[in-house]
Amino acid sequence: MKISLTKLSTRDLATLAQRTISNAQSGKYPLISNHPLVASLKASYTEYDKVYAKQIYSGKGKDVAALDRERDIAYSSLKAFLNGYRKLPTATNYQLAVDLYEIFKTFGLDLDRLSYSSQTAQMKKLVETLEISDNRQKIANLSLDVAYEEMKAKQEAFEVLFAEQAKANGDLRQMSSASAIRRDLEKDLKSYINLVTAMKDVPEWELLYTDSNEVVKAAKNSSIEKKNDQEKI
Repeated sequence: MKISLTKLSTRDLATLAQRTISNAQSGKYPLISNHPLVASLKASYTEYDKVYAKQIYSGKGKDVAALDRERDIAYSSLKAFLNGYRKLPTATNYQLAVDLYEIFKTFGLDLDRLSYSSQTAQMKKLVETLEISDNRQKIANLSLDVAYEEMKAKQEAFEVLFAEQAKANGDLRQMSSASAIRRDLEKDLKSYINLVTAMKDVPEWELLYTDSNEVVKAAKNSSIEKKNDQEKI
């Protein structure tokens, strides 16, 4: 019963481990069901199962990018309106647009080009300043309440999601690396397979060896089929 565990895909290795454990604990083989090797293999597989299908990062990247684009659009639209309105001295409430645009200038007119963290910090300050009663009144007098509330809502939503992403990424980095967990699982699987192979000629172990060998063959065949499919592409 031979197999190169290092050549198996992450999914095939997980399948082999799961089937090996299920077979050992099926109740058909009392001599192995409570063996320390099975317990060790089960523990390794449990850790491997937690991370083998996970991405290195939280997977929230696309959602964060999409929400950032929405925030950028809301910010740019409001800024563009104020920029255009302040250039019309004869327009009603012209000075209000000038005043509000100066606030935008204070925190930067290119916030949508900054990094996530820098933009978030600056927009938080921008919103805090615009929330001052005098500025809110200016926004209302220019009939910009809806546009402002949209920008504010997008900013707040981004803050929440960005914080969630940061926490999730931090949690993932604190987990043992997938490669280290895989090595532990490979080691325990190899020890188990070697034990069953070494005992194959002992009457009580013959059936366990036969069944285990079929599980290993299935894993090898799956790996070979995938390799052949890739060569055909």
